[in-house]
Amino acid sequence: MQRLSHSIPLLCAIVLAVFGPMLSPYLSDLVVKVMILSIFALSLELLVGMTGLVSLGHAAFYGIGAYATVLGSGKDGGSIALLLPLAMGSAAAYALAVGALSLRTRGVYFIMVTLAFAQMAFFVFHDTALGGGSDGIYMYIRPTLGALDMENRYTQFYVVLAALVLTYGLLALIRRSRFGAALAGIRVNEQRMRAAGFAVYGYKLAAFVIAGALAGLAGFLLASRDGVVNPELLAWHNSGEVLLMIILGGLGHLRGAVIGAVAFTLLKELLSTHALVGPLADHWQLTLGLAIIAFVALLPKGIIGIAARISPAAAKPAKGAAA
Repeated sequence: MQRLSHSIPLLCAIVLAVFGPMLSPYLSDLVVKVMILSIFALSLELLVGMTGLVSLGHAAFYGIGAYATVLGSGKDGGSIALLLPLAMGSAAAYALAVGALSLRTRGVYFIMVTLAFAQMAFFVFHDTALGGGSDGIYMYIRPTLGALDMENRYTQFYVVLAALVLTYGLLALIRRSRFGAALAGIRVNEQRMRAAGFAVYGYKLAAFVIAGALAGLAGFLLASRDGVVNPELLAWHNSGEVLLMIILGGLGHLRGAVIGAVAFTLLKELLSTHALVGPLADHWQLTLGLAIIAFVALLPKGIIGIAARISPAAAKPAKGAAA
């Protein structure tokens, strides 16, 4: 049963790869959106679920990756081979600067410092000509790489799917590595890890930078999909939403981050559709909030906790490294 549970992500990826071309344009676009948000959620899972660092400024790296993609493409467009490293590198560079300072604080102070840095980045793009002000900026030509053209919805689908699989695989490898074991130890008892001779600050900073780079990857994919970016991508409520995703899915599990992104996005879609909920669709924020409260109250371990109720062995992590 446990082996089957660990093979579910691979089976889901295969199903998406096979049935992706059969989806309608609306469903295909929705699945791409969910996969991008899953990458964003996985990047925060590295901080919160694996390292115990609760950040409320993660959207800054997401937005910086998106803006770097659009600004780097210019009027003549750009290559994926250039824009992708630019997006991830820009997000990682800002994460390095933010992490170097914010990781010297702890608890609620760390949360507030990350939020402050995110708001600084937000106002840079919102109040200056660099980011086009509150209206944002458009991408003239979407990125390409040989036969790959992000203008094509099938290319978008498979590029985003490949990015999600690679991100999930990378974090699964990190969990099972000595680096991941050190992060788990820091999450459980930072003082003991420091006393054992581990460079705790360096480990946390490395995790912070990797998480920022992965959020930049999600930003690159979002900009390539939408062809437009605006400062709202960096707003604090986006950091709050991605935090809700990993809590909703189940902290401490990579699958939980993906499940949470799927559940949160579908809830927003369903509760804002007049054909399904009628006049309540005009107040979807209220019904979404009530739904999340219900989920958290009934499922304190997240949606993935349902598996533990059905079969405790199916949800038990192998050697402390849940996937």
